[in-house]
Amino acid sequence: MGLTASVLAVDAGNSKTDVAVVAADGTVLATARGGGFRPPVVGVEAAVDKVAEAVTRAFTTAGVVAVDHVSACLANADFPVEEEQLAAALHARAWGASTEVRNDTFAVLRAGVTEPRGVAVVCGAGINCVGMRPDGRTARFPALGRVSGDWGGGWGLAEEALWHASRAEDGRGPATALAHTLPAHFGLPCVYALVEALHLEHIAPARRHELTPVLFATAASGDAAARGLVDRLADEVVTMATVALTRLDLLEEETPVLLGGGVLAARHPQLDDGVRDLLAARAPKAVPQVVTASPVLGAALLGLDRVGAPPEVPARVRAYFEA
Repeated sequence: MGLTASVLAVDAGNSKTDVAVVAADGTVLATARGGGFRPPVVGVEAAVDKVAEAVTRAFTTAGVVAVDHVSACLANADFPVEEEQLAAALHARAWGASTEVRNDTFAVLRAGVTEPRGVAVVCGAGINCVGMRPDGRTARFPALGRVSGDWGGGWGLAEEALWHASRAEDGRGPATALAHTLPAHFGLPCVYALVEALHLEHIAPARRHELTPVLFATAASGDAAARGLVDRLADEVVTMATVALTRLDLLEEETPVLLGGGVLAARHPQLDDGVRDLLAARAPKAVPQVVTASPVLGAALLGLDRVGAPPEVPARVRAYFEA
């Protein structure tokens, strides 16, 4: 007869899924990685099937058949109603006695703090911000892109860079080095050729994100348009963080502000300095730091919070993932 562990932690993003099985004493019994979690593209059940593949491997390695609690931090869980729907779909798999689903940004936040208290801004392909307090209060944004008031993220930055480059090349806007650096990245002679290649999908649409590092390199060379976009991103990051801190009544308390996702974790000097300078002006008691810990650690810690694990247990789990 199989054993029962304490927590199954799931961190499922658009490109990959990480799971971990954690015993009641904080021992990590097994980990596994699976494919991306994209319910809007493949449907909820097919997306959960991807998670199930990783969970099955982890359970087999750990020698368990179920856990006390499933703590899942999932991409595309942008509204509470979506969290509830996904929680029902995961709970139907009978992996644990209870199941809680949160947006995957909460995993980044919890991975970077020693208690469930703080704010996290994640800037990868998109941009999102969440905050939490130990009493269970949270702050969040829909994070659906421009339709929900967002600006930034790697995808958005690439689009903005192309906008400036196109207008510079055809005369509608001021000159910018982006008109040369963006097409040159793909070995093309001009922005027109790049736009045509993207439109006709001679360059795969997913490769558009490659233009974001080019934007930052162009900004570092002193180009005004590129630097303006980086400055605007810094302002957006700090605006989201400050609003979340205000909603949670944390603006006047020393509070961690975690910075995660590929764009922020890259520590581009202009962006990094801009975020820290603006935070110092608008939220002087905020303590910014870049999160490098695996988000599945955050999912595990949220699960241990839920089951009321004693302090030495999450410390043991953190030591495993940070070793």
